[in-house]
Amino acid sequence: MHVKRGDNVVVIAGNDKGKQGEVVDINTKNGRVIVTGVNIRTKHEKPTQQNPQGERVQREFPIHHSNVMLMDPSTGKATRKRPVTA
Repeated sequence: MHVKRGDNVVVIAGNDKGKQGEVVDINTKNGRVIVTGVNIRTKHEKPTQQNPQGERVQREFPIHHSNVMLMDPSTGKATRKRPVTA
């Protein structure tokens, strides 16, 4: 996979095209990544003893790794090559 946990990426396809964020988690089996602030969905939580009302929570859901590119820190744009850190 061309991204690692902690990389800053730009979404290049899908509903969140153009958004930037950091890779939080990677699933290599399915080829999916979770990026902060991208692909936010509303999930309904069942009522429990600690939370008898239940609730709707917004979470980041995975997107395919082919829909993200590494971000060049100097320009802030997507790049194909891994940025050189000095």
